[in-house]
Amino acid sequence: MRIIGIDPGTLVMGYGIIEDEPALVDFGVLVCPKHSHIGERLHFLYRGLSGIIAECKPDVMAVEEPFVALNVRSALAIGRAQAIALLAAASAGIPSFEYSPAQVKQAVSSYGSSGKEQVQRMVQLQLQLAEPPEPDDAADALAVAICHLQHSHLDRLAKGNSR
Repeated sequence: MRIIGIDPGTLVMGYGIIEDEPALVDFGVLVCPKHSHIGERLHFLYRGLSGIIAECKPDVMAVEEPFVALNVRSALAIGRAQAIALLAAASAGIPSFEYSPAQVKQAVSSYGSSGKEQVQRMVQLQLQLAEPPEPDDAADALAVAICHLQHSHLDRLAKGNSR
C-alpha cells in the first residue's frame, strides 16, 4: 500500500509518501506565492497536489486535521487547505482519512503531546533516514502517513487479516 500524508496549510502544504514497510517514496512541500489571494493559493495547492498524486499514484491519502485550540482563524485557513487535499484525493478516486495532531503524535512517538523535534526524530528512525526530514511541514506529512499505516495495520489485525 502506498500512502500520501498531508500536512495542510494555505501558504505551505507538506506531503510525504511512504509504502508499507514503512519505506520512504518521496516528500516535500508546496509553497504558494506569498502575496497571492486565497483563491489563487488554493488553486495552486490543488494543481500541485493533483500532479503529485498523478505522478506517485498513492492508494490512499491521510490528512492531518487542524488544531483549533490555538487560533480559530488559523484553524479555518488550515481547514481550507485540508478541504483542497480531500478534493484532490476524491478527484483522483483514492480514499482519504483524517487524523488529529494528537493521534499522529501518539502513533509516531507513543506520546500524544510530543514536540516537533521528537516527531521528526521518530520519523527519521522509522523510515531509516540519515537525517531528520526537512522542512517541518514535510516531516509532519510523513508522520501523518506513518499514522495511517499503523491504523490500517491495526484494523487488519482486528479483522483477522494480517496482510
